[in-house]
Amino acid sequence: MPHDPDLLERLDWLPKESFAGEVFRATRQNLDPLVPSTSGGRWMPRDEAPILYTSLQREGALAEIVFHWSQLTPMPTRPVELHTLAVLTRRTLKLVRADLAALGMPLAEYGRVNPERTQQIGAAIDHLGCDGLIAPSARWPCDNLMLFTQRFGADNKLETRASEEVAWVEWGRANGLISH
Repeated sequence: MPHDPDLLERLDWLPKESFAGEVFRATRQNLDPLVPSTSGGRWMPRDEAPILYTSLQREGALAEIVFHWSQLTPMPTRPVELHTLAVLTRRTLKLVRADLAALGMPLAEYGRVNPERTQQIGAAIDHLGCDGLIAPSARWPCDNLMLFTQRFGADNKLETRASEEVAWVEWGRANGLISH
């Protein structure tokens, strides 16, 4: 993907730092929680760099899967696995809502599925050699951490600490995310 030189320059000026902590990822049962996606998403176009979507809060990870799975027909009802992951990154860029607007992502459109502008931003951040991106969740009042796993080296860490089964439909209804 060709990158907008202005976007690259603006992102390159933003500080990059390490991140060490626990994050959360909700997946279907029996899916390895450490396998990144190449099927595209909010922060990466389909078939570009592999990316692992996680949340800094348990509820953020559940809200993401509730949003996507509740749109499926028929809606799945099997429980999900909620994983707690230990992560260490070395070069992570953090964006706040004001940064998103300044980078050309209209905040009114941020909740849409896979906005092209966030995909361009994510691909540019990967191109700049970052191993992570922290950005506001579109589904829950928290931040998410996206990991560019192809950038991981010996000094990065990514491992599963714990996994639990969660009845996602019940959780989504209890939190007002599913009305039917």
